[in-house]
Amino acid sequence: MKFYYTYILQSLKVPERFYVGFTEDLDSRIKSHNQGHNPHTARYKPWRIKTAIAFSDRQKALDFEEYLKCPSGRAFAKKRL
Repeated sequence: MKFYYTYILQSLKVPERFYVGFTEDLDSRIKSHNQGHNPHTARYKPWRIKTAIAFSDRQKALDFEEYLKCPSGRAFAKKRL
């Protein structure tokens, strides 16, 4: 079975900085962030995975990523994840 991941990263350099993303390969994605390949996260590397949620449905994972990026989703993540 294939899984799709919505994840939250926390910067080890600036612990109050978080990043929300989506991927099909969590291990290679975190390596990519920590190698500075993503311009949105390069400045705050290194990163650690704070939360990762696996979905069997790609669209649900993308929808959850979008939700976590909106104000109510950020509040939910801060309180629950």
